[in-house]
Amino acid sequence: MSEQPYKVALLFNANKIYDRSVIKGIGQYIQASQCTWDIFMEDDFVYHKEDIQNLSIDGIIADFDDIETAELLHNIEVPIIAVGGSYQNPAYYPDLPYVATDNYALVETAFLHLKQKGINRFAFYGYPAESEKHWSLERQNAFIHLMRHYEHEPQYYLGDKTNSQNWLESQNKLCEWLKTLAKHTGIIAVTDARARHLLQACEQLKIVVPDELCIIGIDNEELIQYLSRTSLSSVVQGTSQIGYQAAKLLHQKLSKQTVSHKPILIPPTRVEERRSTDYRSLQDPFVIQAMHFIRHRACQGIKTEQVLDHLRISRSNLEQRFKIEMNKTIHQVIHEEKLSRAQYMLRFTDVSTQEIAEMCGYPSLQYFYAVFKKEYGKTPKEFRVKSSF
Repeated sequence: MSEQPYKVALLFNANKIYDRSVIKGIGQYIQASQCTWDIFMEDDFVYHKEDIQNLSIDGIIADFDDIETAELLHNIEVPIIAVGGSYQNPAYYPDLPYVATDNYALVETAFLHLKQKGINRFAFYGYPAESEKHWSLERQNAFIHLMRHYEHEPQYYLGDKTNSQNWLESQNKLCEWLKTLAKHTGIIAVTDARARHLLQACEQLKIVVPDELCIIGIDNEELIQYLSRTSLSSVVQGTSQIGYQAAKLLHQKLSKQTVSHKPILIPPTRVEERRSTDYRSLQDPFVIQAMHFIRHRACQGIKTEQVLDHLRISRSNLEQRFKIEMNKTIHQVIHEEKLSRAQYMLRFTDVSTQEIAEMCGYPSLQYFYAVFKKEYGKTPKEFRVKSSF
């Protein structure tokens, strides 16, 4: 006997990476369970609140981080599964099943990543206290708790809720805060969007990331990676799992099964490690400056001579400093930087190998292939295919 078909509404803003990934998880459950759901979503993938009361549906999965949405759904008499930012208040929507982000685990994952890199000073960049983003307060509190537990001094800055009118003033205030931090501090940003503010402020202040400050965000927002010269390490939320579990709960409710209303908290999946936390505990100011120059110029075909000219230092002096700090030559570091950039582009972009060879400063595609295979034992194409799994 086939299952009764149900009309299910997904009330999300699919322009946001969090919502898109939750919807993806819902889709994964539908595919795995083969439940016969007719999914309602607006054509623009953004639901319109004024239409909620008029929906003719059997069940709803909705983003309850939007307070107005939660209020509009209060008197809707169909099974509802709430998805959101894990407010720790136990009275939060006690009458609904709730699947949410484990904010403590998110911040702890970011913190342990920085600690494993050898960082011993930590700071947090959040949202202003008056913000409606309650999950940001949870992340701030998690940071403070972790600092006390590991006996570190908690340093945090909440900044402004930025807009086109106050952007420059907000960035200037952020710059002033960054100037108060000791070198080799690791900063956890409450989101990738806020982490981008940090990267831009560091660029403005000529603070070298990651050698002087390390930065890690939360969300793994792909778009951010294209808007900053320094690629951002980020904690990947378990949002697909959130969607999967929410769909599973709704399926049980529609099947008249008993469902627990105890919140289900989903931990992060991993840290996507990129340049902003590639910390090497460098102390020599000349090596730090040289590394900053190399990171931003290696793919422009620079050689050791250009690094020396930039720092106005003798070759023997700088080579000795590199040997002490990194046990490598300047030439080796330039070579590794080019290959690292090529690896990143092969993994995270669809740019052709021909263009990658050109953008990374190799004189020909054939030479790029030869260098890459010698270093990694596989061609760029083979590396890309393997990385996609």
